[in-house]
Amino acid sequence: MSFVLGVTGGIASGKSTVVDFFKAKGFPIVDGDIVARKVVEPETEGLMALKNTFGQTIIDENGQLNRKKLGSIIFHDEKKRALLNKTLDPFIRGEIQRQTEEAKLSSDLVIVDIPLLYEGNYETMMDKVAVVYVTPEIQLNRLMARNHLNEEEAMERIKSQLSLKKKKERADIIIDNCHSQEKTRQQVLDWLQKNKFVS
Repeated sequence: MSFVLGVTGGIASGKSTVVDFFKAKGFPIVDGDIVARKVVEPETEGLMALKNTFGQTIIDENGQLNRKKLGSIIFHDEKKRALLNKTLDPFIRGEIQRQTEEAKLSSDLVIVDIPLLYEGNYETMMDKVAVVYVTPEIQLNRLMARNHLNEEEAMERIKSQLSLKKKKERADIIIDNCHSQEKTRQQVLDWLQKNKFVS
């Protein structure tokens, strides 16, 4: 039996860094962001569903999704954003499920990296969920530095997600990423050793 670990966090919490530690140990990664891009490639059912929902204008002349156009439609419209998520959810969920099952055939631990894991109710697909946690101050400062945003812009992005505090409350495993990368890596190693995934 393979163990499926969902890894999530908030924007600028360092989730990718943690996922990279698992990857470096040779465990397969199912990446929710890559899946979300894959299901809207030209001529996919996902792209067709988007076209039926939002119209031909979101497809460019090469048959690709025009992300800028779609972004401008949904950005300030909560209802349209919800509609986008509802339209793509079955395709994304199905592909994550497929890749997870495939990875289970070759590994006793599969890491599923989903930024909006709780928001999308993906926890039911996981055996356990690990949340990469930083304090609100660290999250804000890292995001402003990384994306060259002012405080207001950064806060707007942070607030569009479920707060790290709420995610932390729901987590099975908390990976504290407030300190050095080495300390974070050690937490991943400790968990792997404790659960006998590495010796």
